[in-house]
Amino acid sequence: MNTAPVMINMKQMREKKSGYRTYHDQVEHLIQVGIALSGEKNIDRLLEIIVEEARKLTNADAGTLYIMSDDETELKFAIVQNNSLDIHMGGLSGAITWPNVKLKNKDGRENKANVSAYVAISGKTINIHDVYNVEGFNFEGTKQFDKKTGYRSKSMLVTPLRNHENEIIGVLQLLNALDPATGGIINFSAESQKIILSLASQAAVALSNSHLIHDLESLFELFIKTIATTIDERSPYTSGHIRRVAELTMSIAKKINETKQGYFSDVKFSDDQMRELRMAAWLHDMGKITTPQYLLDKKTKLQTVHDRIHEVKTRLKLIKKDYMTAAQSEKKDLPASKVLRSAEAEIKALDKEYQFLREVNKGEECM
Repeated sequence: MNTAPVMINMKQMREKKSGYRTYHDQVEHLIQVGIALSGEKNIDRLLEIIVEEARKLTNADAGTLYIMSDDETELKFAIVQNNSLDIHMGGLSGAITWPNVKLKNKDGRENKANVSAYVAISGKTINIHDVYNVEGFNFEGTKQFDKKTGYRSKSMLVTPLRNHENEIIGVLQLLNALDPATGGIINFSAESQKIILSLASQAAVALSNSHLIHDLESLFELFIKTIATTIDERSPYTSGHIRRVAELTMSIAKKINETKQGYFSDVKFSDDQMRELRMAAWLHDMGKITTPQYLLDKKTKLQTVHDRIHEVKTRLKLIKKDYMTAAQSEKKDLPASKVLRSAEAEIKALDKEYQFLREVNKGEECM
């Protein structure tokens, strides 16, 4: 345990005791958050960090992050956190099944009664002192949630997330700023609002970059799979081979990661390593793209454009004929029957060798 004395001034001591953080501290924390956001590759964890750090910066008890749907017609729940109720949903904890927030009503008009939908539509930041005493927004759902859980929703800060093209890609909602000294609910200050606006901007850029990297990786993987599938389909004899190798490779890697004892107990593949392994498996036969068709479709070991076992057969026929002629001319002093038996024995040996070559020439035979 480290017992070295730490020197702090009286102002820092008072701030530490009261729990208050100066605006300078918030800015310093915001810088660190920006670094963390830019370095996080896992999108689910990135979403969690955005809400966690936004709550820390404003001392908010709860927070919700919505992500804009691809067709820009609704907001999808991405993260829900509530410290008092010990609620942590979304991100690495799994998908949230709550209904999405529609940006338009059934009659086609914009849904400006819902504060999150309004922020997504207008792009404005909304700072509410008490959601139970505010005009222009419908908080019936919030009130029902409070009645069911015994919670009291009060102060709320809602801000849009804009990407580099100034498009709204999500909405960050913070609930119940807490007084660090008393724990009571207070309003979100103007300083906190500025900090959250800056955080929202950084978060949007980090999310956009993360999605861009993910999309590029997905496109690259799809490109590789398309080429591999094309290679597989060039020959009916290798059809599906690359896909099966990739599936088998990943199954083995997953089992190794699950192993807790034995030779592979200390081996753990990271997400990046698993991705690289999957790519390598799909690429392992890429050289076949330039392989001649007659080689891909080889049914036998001696096949090129045609099966050369027939050339072997032709040569053996010539050898047999030449052997008979040579045997008769060289062994004139021997009886014809004896010469014939000797020739037949040699020919039988040649036939046996030919049958052996025919068998091992088959594609399924191993040498």
